[in-house]
Amino acid sequence: MAVARKQGANLAKISGTVQNDVLKEYIARGTYIYPVRPAMRIVTDISLGAARTSPSEYYFDFRLSHPRSGSTAVQEVAFTLADGIAYVQAALDAGLRVDEFAPQLSFFFNAHNDLLEEIAKYRAARRLWAHIMAERFGAKDPRSLMLRFHAQTAGSSLTAQQPENNIVRVAIQALAAALGGCQSLHTNSLDEALALPTEDSALIALRTQQILAHETGVTNTVDPVAGSYAIESLTNEIESLAGLYISKIDKMGGTLRAIESGFIQGEIRKRLMTSSVRSKQKNRSSWRE
Repeated sequence: MAVARKQGANLAKISGTVQNDVLKEYIARGTYIYPVRPAMRIVTDISLGAARTSPSEYYFDFRLSHPRSGSTAVQEVAFTLADGIAYVQAALDAGLRVDEFAPQLSFFFNAHNDLLEEIAKYRAARRLWAHIMAERFGAKDPRSLMLRFHAQTAGSSLTAQQPENNIVRVAIQALAAALGGCQSLHTNSLDEALALPTEDSALIALRTQQILAHETGVTNTVDPVAGSYAIESLTNEIESLAGLYISKIDKMGGTLRAIESGFIQGEIRKRLMTSSVRSKQKNRSSWRE
């Protein structure tokens, strides 16, 4: 915005997305400077300033994609939406009306290998968010109920061994995101488990998106997998379980309190430890064979 002012641009016409979700840093990455509440205030103040001057910009971007390497699909949905609830409440507390800013919210999810579960995850998140915005926050504008999301394929699923196989993994993950209704997509490159992508591998990642978008027909139908017994069952299950997590976080006093107490981090850590034990058991079994 400062650069736009310097160049004489019209701030009201600026569009884009600011990846400004600081809460995920306390949950997953650890790249933060201040305690969670002052950091939250800084992010909220900046975002509200953008809301008042650049109405076309997506100024809240909720993303729990970083801990997805250790969390479940249910946890990714629950903690991302709980994250969103905290920011929406902060905006309301600052004096904004929900329909004044809710259409400019965006989300960021990962896309992993379990094709059906990932599709259901996105569908469950969209449905749950619509209920949250309408029932909890009283949103009336249909645009306020929409969960617009970017998806990135799972870097943690890529292997340094036989990296060519990562092309297949990325294609399946990207297909799940497309079938789940993503608005934008990032496909990882086949060699990202080894180093920064080469130009050739980055081009293959780009072509993967273009083939999906223009040669498969998956983007021609809204919610093309609706009605599948497996998809609908998984969607209901993920929505229900994520809702239970959100209710538990509410009872604790909200997302900030859940982070301060270490609850969210602990839930992801427990899952990581369980996965590590299972992996070791599997490896021992394969060694015996």
